Amino acid sequence: MTERVLRPAGLFAGLRARRAVPRGQYDGSFFRRRTMAVVAVALVFVALGALSGTYVGFDFAQAILDVPGGFAWMATQFVPSFASLQKLGTILPALGSTILASIASSCTAAVLAYISAVLGSRSVGVGGPFPLIVRAVASLFRNIPVVAWAFILLFSFKQSEFTGFFALFLTSYGYLTRCFLESIDEMSAGPVEALRACGASYGQIVAQAVVPMSITSVVSWVLYMIETNIRDATLIGILTGTGIGFVFDVYYKSFRYDIAGLVLLSIILVVIACELISNFVRRRII
Repeated sequence: MTERVLRPAGLFAGLRARRAVPRGQYDGSFFRRRTMAVVAVALVFVALGALSGTYVGFDFAQAILDVPGGFAWMATQFVPSFASLQKLGTILPALGSTILASIASSCTAAVLAYISAVLGSRSVGVGGPFPLIVRAVASLFRNIPVVAWAFILLFSFKQSEFTGFFALFLTSYGYLTRCFLESIDEMSAGPVEALRACGASYGQIVAQAVVPMSITSVVSWVLYMIETNIRDATLIGILTGTGIGFVFDVYYKSFRYDIAGLVLLSIILVVIACELISNFVRRRII
């Protein structure tokens, strides 16, 4: 007596559906569904943008029409003249001050962030509540914009170089701590476990395994932070009355757009130079 094997009806339906398309022929139904889904999502975003613009009174068509005129005004007003070159003696020292403040805040924050990341790491940290505390502090400092930090610190430290430095430092510390935590947690656990099996101390594990395996990522993140802080320091300088941001604000409000354009050009050149240098260093160490 043979046994009957009961199979779900859905299985045969699936087999018949697969056999409906002969082998070797193109079935475009999947790609049509995917395209329709992408178009539907795009339409939803467009509708949300239109509703938001209507709510705040933003005229998208008028904005598009005003773009050529805006670029034409910038091209005629912000072009540096020969007379504006005489102000390089004022621009270059302020630009150097901004660069040094950005580098100092980034490097100081990187040292403290790396120590915090090592101690608060889930893989090589000290354990207990310390990882949670480190992540909470890093999230707090990182999620508050640098402009907000500048406004908060202005009430305590007034308009000074230290206010800008401290605002950049707090944001850099939060951002770099988060990045260093991810880099340390994602590295291979083999060398750490081998050193622990050999009876190495915590300091030896950090020096012989954690630092060598994470130093490349750390240097890359620090270089990126310096680039970001140079751009942010310009805005911070406007608020704190220091650096290249203050120089730009003075000439802009004085309607000396040619000198303001020279300030912008110098900032752009410095940012491009920093990016090229950081890319070169990354290629050398990776």
